[in-house]
Amino acid sequence: MKKIWLLALGLGLTLVLAVVGLAACSPNTTAEVINLTNQQEGIWVTGQGKVTVAPDVATLQLGIEAQAATVAEAQAQASQVMDRVMTALTKNSVAKKDIQTRYFNITKITRWDDKNQQEVIIGYRVTNIVTAKIRTIDKAGAIIDAVAGAGGDLTRIDSISFSVDDPTAYYGQAREKAMADAKAKAEQMAKLGGVTLGKPIYISESSYFPSPTPIRLADQGTPSVETPISPGETDITISVQVVYAILK
Repeated sequence: MKKIWLLALGLGLTLVLAVVGLAACSPNTTAEVINLTNQQEGIWVTGQGKVTVAPDVATLQLGIEAQAATVAEAQAQASQVMDRVMTALTKNSVAKKDIQTRYFNITKITRWDDKNQQEVIIGYRVTNIVTAKIRTIDKAGAIIDAVAGAGGDLTRIDSISFSVDDPTAYYGQAREKAMADAKAKAEQMAKLGGVTLGKPIYISESSYFPSPTPIRLADQGTPSVETPISPGETDITISVQVVYAILK
């Protein structure tokens, strides 16, 4: 009985191996070939495209800072002055949806008591900071002056930055330049290498739009003339990495 069982097992293994062998030799059988070097093939280039544009939006960071003996007094002063500042903004064509609170804080003010060797609370400070998006840059100087006048000595104007509200079209222009730059480089490399350039087989893009750089504004009270503001220009840059096939 033991010999019969071993013989059956041997025949079964032989049959399995035969089926596997036939499948491997069959013309209808597909085998996946893994090319571990395909990422090193082709001509790899990086192209860049840059478009210089004039900003059309100014973002002003401003607020008020009030100090008093009690929280209630400091908060009341801050609220009254902030209301005047908000009115100055809206009267100068800044939409309410373009005004956003960025920071609100109440802190205690202390001094060190040498006699008792401890800190003593002498008052409270309320700080309220907002950002205002100015869509008509030409009015930026006048708006700064209006805010300074409304807030008086409690006014805090921290910075102003410039940006492009909708850079979509400029990205398209920069992308065209980047692809043209990549192709020119690839054609030159193919010529120098003595090969024929094929079509792109891989394209990757990275874009760069500089974050608005805050320009610090000195707090000099209400100026006698309008504050001069110049937005200048900014660059929108796109970089593409393209792999071109080499025709054989």
